[in-house]
Amino acid sequence: MTLQRKFATLSLLLGLTPLLAGCFGVAAVGMGSGALMLADRRPSEIYIADEATEVRGNTRINEKFGDRVHINLTSYDRTVLLTGEVPDSTAKAEAEKIVAALPGVKATVNELQISGLSSLGSRSNDGYITSKVKARFVDHNKFPANLVKVVTEGGVTYLIGMVTRSEAEAAVDIARTTGGVLRVVRVFEVISDDDARRLDNRPISAAPATGK
Repeated sequence: MTLQRKFATLSLLLGLTPLLAGCFGVAAVGMGSGALMLADRRPSEIYIADEATEVRGNTRINEKFGDRVHINLTSYDRTVLLTGEVPDSTAKAEAEKIVAALPGVKATVNELQISGLSSLGSRSNDGYITSKVKARFVDHNKFPANLVKVVTEGGVTYLIGMVTRSEAEAAVDIARTTGGVLRVVRVFEVISDDDARRLDNRPISAAPATGK
């Protein structure tokens, strides 16, 4: 099954999830998680580990700093991106240390800014920019939109994913020409075209359902 067909399956399953949830509850949520893995280039165990890292990391950062910081944590293929605001360099270093010590994390990208906390209005605007970038990925149809995660902080848009060089260039070009984007930062894992084809054509059985 090609990635395009997997993405179509994903869209169908996600569309059905709200209907199924009313009848089957947790089972429907599990189906949604399994469908997401079908359209992802990461091995299923890494996909699950990345989600677990985000939960653990956010919990430990909240325990350490409380509301003194605004930190977003995004994990992809065991590389963790930190964005947001912290009051000083000590907090910035401590946050990275906490994340680096999490099980399975192989690298960190610390983009935390030393400044006052962003306003709710600023965060809402960042969310809107992220939505616009994702929508333009779909509209341009140069690569499956689910391949690239998008995070925006203070108008700076971070692009994360396992992509080929041409996919990376297309994603950057679309993002940088999106209204409101001040700068684009690549956090890509660039793979060869051959590797991309191999990953995109994995059989469904290579991505088993999760009970997470």
